[in-house]
Amino acid sequence: MLKIVTAPNSILSQKAREIKNIDKKILKLIEEMRITLNNTRDPEGVGLAAPQVGENLQLFIAKPSRKSPILTFINPKIISIDKIIPDASDEQKINHQKLEGCLSLPNIWGGVSRNPSITLSYLDENGKEHKRKFTGFLATIIQHEYDHLDGILFPKHVLAQRKKLFKSHKNKKNEDVFEEIEI
Repeated sequence: MLKIVTAPNSILSQKAREIKNIDKKILKLIEEMRITLNNTRDPEGVGLAAPQVGENLQLFIAKPSRKSPILTFINPKIISIDKIIPDASDEQKINHQKLEGCLSLPNIWGGVSRNPSITLSYLDENGKEHKRKFTGFLATIIQHEYDHLDGILFPKHVLAQRKKLFKSHKNKKNEDVFEEIEI
């Protein structure tokens, strides 16, 4: 299992390099990333980018639910996005279930408005080219992981969207408690 890099490690703020060759080293990295993602608990991970395991490469994996197959994205490019339609009532709806988190920022959460659907071109681990539209939670995961390849962490979006950041901890009943971070 790979060690997940946490902030403020500088690799998390760098632009990732394109993968030129899907060789044995890359395939081994993908397999180790899958094992690592499958073993994340509390919180359970739904995506993992290569920079998060110390590799500055354009590669991420996503798994929107425990039973979902893990999808691999190599050298992804966003082709088109469906823009967010602002909803004033969204501000009142933010609760811990709508908060975005990151394995590289343990116990930090924030409300992020993401685009509802995106179209992406990418290679899979076999080198096959894909162009596919993603919607819903998977689109959110992909946008989060794609940001990692550009050296962007989700709090940047939280702050730009003038939303709130939270820190979580466990109470005596082992339940998650979220406290707003004063900025």
